[in-house]
Amino acid sequence: MADKSKMAQQFIQALPHARALGLKLIEIGNGQAAITMPYAKHIVGDLKTGVIHGGAVSAVMDTCCGAAVMSHPSTPTGTATIDLRIDYMRAATPGQTITALATCYHVGRSVAFVRATATDEDTGNPVATASGSFTVETSPGSFTERRN
Repeated sequence: MADKSKMAQQFIQALPHARALGLKLIEIGNGQAAITMPYAKHIVGDLKTGVIHGGAVSAVMDTCCGAAVMSHPSTPTGTATIDLRIDYMRAATPGQTITALATCYHVGRSVAFVRATATDEDTGNPVATASGSFTVETSPGSFTERRN
């Protein structure tokens, strides 16, 4: 599992959007992942209220879901998003860090299924919830090779 965790950490650090959003992997293993996204003015979607743009929330949730799949004990090497449904529950509180928590709850032969929640530092209701399906790669580069 340590190799998968290290691989997921390196993968996230290599993603340009993850660096631009300041994403930080704080927990990973056994099909679960947690990633934080600090509040920053360049990701604000409403200048009047200071609320983070929904696209940034979507990006942290998608990245977290992928990390959860990559850390699942039965998942070999990698993943790509097939489908991701995000339900926005409320606006994130301006100035607060967003934390996404994802769980990969089922892995089939070629598809994994994930649920996630994004919260801010306020207690109570989530900012957003997500459910999605992700590819399950069987060898390094196999997804890329299938597409070419």
